[in-house]
Amino acid sequence: MATTPKQQIWEQQQSQIQRVKNTGIISGNGSPVTDEKEEEMTRSALALFRAKEEEIERRKMEVRNKVHAHIGRVEEETRRLAEIREELEALVDPMRKEVAMLRKRIDTVNRELRPLGLSCQKKEREYKEVLEAFNEKNKEKSQLVGKLMELVSESERLRMKKLEELSKNVESLH
Repeated sequence: MATTPKQQIWEQQQSQIQRVKNTGIISGNGSPVTDEKEEEMTRSALALFRAKEEEIERRKMEVRNKVHAHIGRVEEETRRLAEIREELEALVDPMRKEVAMLRKRIDTVNRELRPLGLSCQKKEREYKEVLEAFNEKNKEKSQLVGKLMELVSESERLRMKKLEELSKNVESLH
């Protein structure tokens, strides 16, 4: 259960009063303090309590006055805004026809843009698909060219080897 600020202050003041009473019951030499001193301490604690209560009331009144002043300003500003709104609504737009025609034209262009946008998206998808197919074929071509180069190199190496063998055979005949 949450305590209010006023309750918290009251509890603090009560604990201060209790501390004052507790510290004043026994004097420094161990003898009990007289009723007069205790009563004086109680009075000073009560005076402190009353002073704090008065301070709280004073601050509460200050805040209340500030709130009332602010509410007054807000009400005045609301009234002025209502007057301004009435003046704006009363204004006749000299360009009303031109504005209406432009709005109508904008709506027409928007309706024409929709199918064009869809067509553009469709063609972009087709382009991407064709580009992907092109890139795949290009990749395949590069692989085939690489394979061809390997085969040509191997063929040349084998032919050169055969030629060397034939050349040795011819030389051995001489």
